[in-house]
Amino acid sequence: MEYLKNMKHVLFGWLNDPTAVKVMVMVVGLLILNRLMHFVHRQLDLRMRNPESVYPMKKLTMVFAYVVAFIFITGIFRDKLGGLTLAFGVAGAGIAFALQEVIASIAGWVAIMMGNFYRVGDRVLLGGIKGDVIDIGVLRTTLMELGDWVRGDGYNGRIVRVANSFVFKEPVYNYSGDFPFLWDEIIVPVKYGSDWKLAKRLFKEAADEVMKEHTEVARTAWEHMVKNYRIENASVEPKVWMTANDNWIEFTVRYVVDFKERRDARDRIFTRILEEVEGSRGAVGLASATFHLVEAPVFTVKLRDAPSDIDKRP
Repeated sequence: MEYLKNMKHVLFGWLNDPTAVKVMVMVVGLLILNRLMHFVHRQLDLRMRNPESVYPMKKLTMVFAYVVAFIFITGIFRDKLGGLTLAFGVAGAGIAFALQEVIASIAGWVAIMMGNFYRVGDRVLLGGIKGDVIDIGVLRTTLMELGDWVRGDGYNGRIVRVANSFVFKEPVYNYSGDFPFLWDEIIVPVKYGSDWKLAKRLFKEAADEVMKEHTEVARTAWEHMVKNYRIENASVEPKVWMTANDNWIEFTVRYVVDFKERRDARDRIFTRILEEVEGSRGAVGLASATFHLVEAPVFTVKLRDAPSDIDKRP
């Protein structure tokens, strides 16, 4: 009984304290806001089928919730903020120095959002780390890493988080920004004595056939680039160049490909080239490095006979 009286006294003491009441209201309000956010995110997952649309909507609702929470807390403690202004001012310099990297990352996040450095889904190179952007947080950008011990443009399974302050320190390479295509090249060596005119035509036809759809889309995207930037109207059609060296005739097949299909496109083009070479019935032959060992010259060796006993006499 005495314990209940003490609890009742403490409870009424809390309720009579305006600051304690405000803290309780703040906690209850933030809990309600948190549950509302979970409900909204669950509804977005159920009603929106496109994952690329769900992610930005979730980010937008989270930013909205942060703003609402800030306004809510500020409104509750508005009568206390005046007394805290001086304390915040004195501590501001020390906090800014201690959290300079955090502040720079927040500034980097604002720059990323406003400056269109990259978006979720873009393929970027940040600080020597290449990967696809899977999340942009207030402090860090999360990448699904490509390459390293995996050859080509395949995922290696590592998730890397890079501080947003990095955008102020080094260049940001975006493989899929305004122009989501890359120029790629294939080197094909052909033996001397082959029909080089036929080879050049076959390689061009192979690249045109495989990259036909990419070329049409890339042409439209490049026209958009020319309108928005001061850049020349470059050709996006496949091209074939020929160079002769000491060992073979070297053909360079250049083409434009979607940044996510570079390795697949290379495989398809090589497959078509090999099929065309086989179908040429020996008119075109692929070259490989060969080594010719020069034969040693013939030496004639004459041996003198052993000295006789007469030659040994004094």
